[in-house]
Amino acid sequence: MDYLFRYWDSLEKNIQDKFIFLFLDFDGTLAPIVSHPNKAEIPIAVKKLLKAISRKPGYKVAIISGRSLDDIKKRVGVRSLIYSGNHGLEVEGPKIKHAPTISEEYKKTLKNIKSELKRKLFMIRGILVEDKGLSLSLHFRQVRKNEVNLIKTVFREATIIPAVANRIKTRVGKKVLEVSPALRWDKGKIVLWLLARQKLILHGKEIIPIYIGDDITDEDAFKSLRKQGVTVFVGKNKPSHAQFYLRNPQEVRDFLERILDE
Repeated sequence: MDYLFRYWDSLEKNIQDKFIFLFLDFDGTLAPIVSHPNKAEIPIAVKKLLKAISRKPGYKVAIISGRSLDDIKKRVGVRSLIYSGNHGLEVEGPKIKHAPTISEEYKKTLKNIKSELKRKLFMIRGILVEDKGLSLSLHFRQVRKNEVNLIKTVFREATIIPAVANRIKTRVGKKVLEVSPALRWDKGKIVLWLLARQKLILHGKEIIPIYIGDDITDEDAFKSLRKQGVTVFVGKNKPSHAQFYLRNPQEVRDFLERILDE
């Protein structure tokens, strides 16, 4: 990956006079990573930047998060944005709203997995089982390192049968293990869906998608946009499908300021 600001002049030239669709992850991208998911928040200045960019002619902004839709809407709190929660399963914004129909069998399976995880891991300090309605997240950021293998083993035991039966899908994130519906859907697919919708609205006008994220789950979006947009990983320069990297959420804020001034 290349450091994005080193190539800012050429990037700025390429996006001039184009419609820009900006896709942003939340945790670790707009908000710094914190010890507990409930403590995550973005600075007021960043909220103002998002609002200003979304109202700028030729720009649209979407937040693509693994959090539930209600949670991410509450934490960002800018009405003019598009929000996608649960890794693309839920979408809501101006003139758009969609959520999948979930079977009772899936709801029952998710409830059973949740119960088993809580029952087998209750003794581990720092563990958090988060019910996000459509999905389930097992957070272990605050757990001692020598207990991580046990957590992964318990998670695998609780999910392997429904996963093999194609009743659920599991994924790995940063210090989190997740259960979601067995749908072929992820952050990459929701981004392509939103892009296609916007192209119809603009009657084929050229759109430059810019995706910024820090998590393993953002790699799906990086791969999907590799040949048609700008992809940016947030964190240390390491193997990724993204073209560029920024070091931290503060540099993401700097990038948003440059976009606003462009």
